Amino acid sequence: MSKHAIITGAGTGVGRHTALAMAKAGWQLTLNGRTESTLEETREACQTQHGVACHVVVGSVADRGFALELVQAAIQAHGPVEVLCNAAGTNTPRRLLEELSHEDYHRLIDTNLHGSYDCIQAVLPAMRQAKSGTIVNIISDSALWGMPLAGAAYTISKFGLRGLTQTINAEENKHGIRACGILPGEIDTPILKLRPTMPDQAHRASMLRPEDVAACVMLAVELPQRAVVQELLVRPCR
Repeated sequence: MSKHAIITGAGTGVGRHTALAMAKAGWQLTLNGRTESTLEETREACQTQHGVACHVVVGSVADRGFALELVQAAIQAHGPVEVLCNAAGTNTPRRLLEELSHEDYHRLIDTNLHGSYDCIQAVLPAMRQAKSGTIVNIISDSALWGMPLAGAAYTISKFGLRGLTQTINAEENKHGIRACGILPGEIDTPILKLRPTMPDQAHRASMLRPEDVAACVMLAVELPQRAVVQELLVRPCR
């Protein structure tokens, strides 16, 4: 089994902490995100703390054709991909149906859902050939029911990603491929800056930390191939 993982959204939050957790476990990593400076910070942390040299690929998974470029660059750098972690995601402050713009709606769907779909389709052929692979999708507990806090576009994208995760397990199990959907509650990450009102410090202190979600990713990844965590709901204890 190849110990090479692609992590999208690796510059901050859950993506960065997943990279650190996988680096600690000895994985070779391809890190993706839109901002080179934050990706370089993640790369430097993985190398300094855990001695892992990461390959950085800057770009947006929302851009058509980029996912294939990402996977090709990853394979060229580190060989076959055993794990894909889709952690890239975004939201918009103007998120209620009465104020959600057409442009913001499509931007969220393109990033949160279509971007993950494209990355999955890009890694599946090689995973099928290897008869092994784990795909972890960072979803949200908003994929369980609609809520104004998440907003319409974000909720739609996460419902879709949850369904996609279930479809992978239904269709790709015969190829030795498994998928885990992680559904976190509120997490204290930079995406909070996109809320209509930034939560205060007391509220943020009660949230999950990104390293909590990264630990869930590692559970899904490190289980023997005979087992799969199909879905994992994790919430703050409050």
